[in-house]
Amino acid sequence: MFKPHFDIRAQPGFGFIALFTFFALYLPIGALVAYSFNGAESLSHWDGFSLRWFEAAWQNSAVQDAAIRSLIIAVWAATLATITATMAALATTRTEPYRGLTFKYALINQPIMVPEIVTAVALLIVFSRIKVWTGYSGLGYLIAAHTAFCIPFAYLPIRARLESMDLTLERAAADLYATPWMAFRHVTFPLLRPALIAGFMLAFVISLDDVVITEFVKSGGQDTLPTYMLGQLRRETTPEINAIATVFLALSTALVIIVFIVNRRKQQ
Repeated sequence: MFKPHFDIRAQPGFGFIALFTFFALYLPIGALVAYSFNGAESLSHWDGFSLRWFEAAWQNSAVQDAAIRSLIIAVWAATLATITATMAALATTRTEPYRGLTFKYALINQPIMVPEIVTAVALLIVFSRIKVWTGYSGLGYLIAAHTAFCIPFAYLPIRARLESMDLTLERAAADLYATPWMAFRHVTFPLLRPALIAGFMLAFVISLDDVVITEFVKSGGQDTLPTYMLGQLRRETTPEINAIATVFLALSTALVIIVFIVNRRKQQ
């Protein structure tokens, strides 16, 4: 019996809607990148191609401090989130299904499902109490907050990789008297490495770009690059902000491409 083939691309208006959505999403980004090379001091008119705003951002001590702080927080948060996500993925995949396992999945992925503003307010309440009790107001709070928020982003690719792995090699290692740690180190970890890199990169990008949680949790003088840019937009806007955003976009795009290449090699 003949079954008609359904192709969404052949539906009336699909091409127009796709193009409109594409331009609506990327045309503002393209304009931002273009005006980051504007030689004028105003965003209202074009005054020729120039790299002056990239040089100004590079020499701006406030931008340098915010960028270094962002990188420190992102590296720590991504590392801790990847380690925690790996342990959680192993605990939820290398076991027989049992009652409550679905609840654990939902609990681990809760930061993705809950609105970020809710998480930010909750962290603000908890950390404000801890600051009063301990007197400590360093970057540890931002690292802890970013780590908690990044765990599910690292967990998803790691768990997906573990679920698709053949258990034959791990069982063979156990049959050859390998301890669980030895089996993980010599068998599971090498096979899991692409997913670990992908999870780390995703967590790094999420932490590097975060604004809402950082804005609520940070103390005075702890601006990251996104919160610094937000503060500048509330004052005087110059193409320097466009230049910073362009560098941010390039870095995020490069990391996403790396994640894509790593995952593609993993599937081959």
